[in-house]
Amino acid sequence: MSNLPASFRAYVVDRPDGGVFSRGLRALNLADLPPGEVTVRVEWSGVNFKDGLAAREDGRVARGYPLVPGIDLAGTVVASDDDAFPEGAKVLAHGYDIGVARHGGYAELARVPSRWTVPLPDGLTTRDAMEIGTAGFTAAMSVAALEERGLRPGDGPVLVTGASGGVGSTAVAILATRGHEVWAATGKADEAERLTLLGAAGILTREDVTAPGRPLDSVRWAGAVDTVGAATLPYVLRTLRIGAAVASSGNASGGDLATTVFPFILRGVALLGMDSANMAIEPRRALWTRLATDLLPRGIDDGITEVDLDALEPALEAIVAGQARGRWVVRVTG
Repeated sequence: MSNLPASFRAYVVDRPDGGVFSRGLRALNLADLPPGEVTVRVEWSGVNFKDGLAAREDGRVARGYPLVPGIDLAGTVVASDDDAFPEGAKVLAHGYDIGVARHGGYAELARVPSRWTVPLPDGLTTRDAMEIGTAGFTAAMSVAALEERGLRPGDGPVLVTGASGGVGSTAVAILATRGHEVWAATGKADEAERLTLLGAAGILTREDVTAPGRPLDSVRWAGAVDTVGAATLPYVLRTLRIGAAVASSGNASGGDLATTVFPFILRGVALLGMDSANMAIEPRRALWTRLATDLLPRGIDDGITEVDLDALEPALEAIVAGQARGRWVVRVTG
């Protein structure tokens, strides 16, 4: 610990004693870090919807102040009380309470419990890991869940909603790489070319997947990944084929769900909730190993916007405003 700097830069949101809300760069000390066995020199983090909410006074995500947002991070171990993660090891961490109830990735140093720490898989750099990030992990989790339930290439078209966002675009890329016929639904017409390059066989507009319909419409989809929530999930449920499933991970359009029981009781469809924040550590580590191998999304560097801590705020504002195009990564140190 003696080789660690006495202070380091961090992007902090604060509301002392329920007073005036503030956010911005400040210097933190080692004593400001939470308990944990693994101290990481953070090299890269990501910009996620939850990060944007954590940085807003009305975001209802931060569970205490002061807080360093950043729900995912990757870097080098600089101090450790766990032999499984020696100094110099490359690691990543995301989920659990990181960036919402304890300091996260928008700081030059982070401290995490070893039970939340993932060894960086062979074949990935720390930047690669954050290009995938929480969004890519959630996409991989969604694809794995659909395939574990029986979805196979050749079964028919698979729909991804919110396809221009981080989870959606990565899901398109993974599904296409694995041989599925994937269709991308997006409200951003200028994203069609990029999504086609990622492997989309067809493009749907926002209107195609949000228009009112009957309790059951004609069957179309062999499976789906829904990242939008209230606006699109009713359409997905009423158009899934018999026995098909949708992996649901987003609420960008709201948390209410206006549907009927008919897709479930007359077609046997399944709604699979994707809670990547609380996945147990061993399945989490195993899924990251797959993200470096058979679930590695094509075009990992495509659609990536890089910012540093000094230019973080516009990215946080943009993702909450629905202006996301692919993924943002944050260069913290390096």
